[in-house]
Amino acid sequence: QVQLVESGGGLVQAGGSLRLSCVASGSISSISTMAWYRQAPGKQRELVASISTGSRINYGDSVKGRFTISRESAPNTVYLQMNSLKPEDTAVYYCSLTDWQSRTWWGRGTQVTVSS
Repeated sequence: QVQLVESGGGLVQAGGSLRLSCVASGSISSISTMAWYRQAPGKQRELVASISTGSRINYGDSVKGRFTISRESAPNTVYLQMNSLKPEDTAVYYCSLTDWQSRTWWGRGTQVTVSS
């Protein structure tokens, strides 16, 4: 079993920055992918960024050039540095971990609100 806890969300003006953190604990495989997803009201959850154990990184098209994902192994933590924030970035941001068997665990989410 894996537990994920996000932190760092809040209210920021357009053009500002936030840094999200997610700490994973429990029985974590040596090979895993951690990711950030977001979901705005009435919309589908979408991928923001992902990073593998070998540091292979993918970004959603809407955040390329503005957001940066990184991770540490001890404790197992994933970060999301968000710069040049836009009102359309407003959403609940969720952390996930996927292991080698394609099992996925989710955090409870943290709210990010960007004012215009």
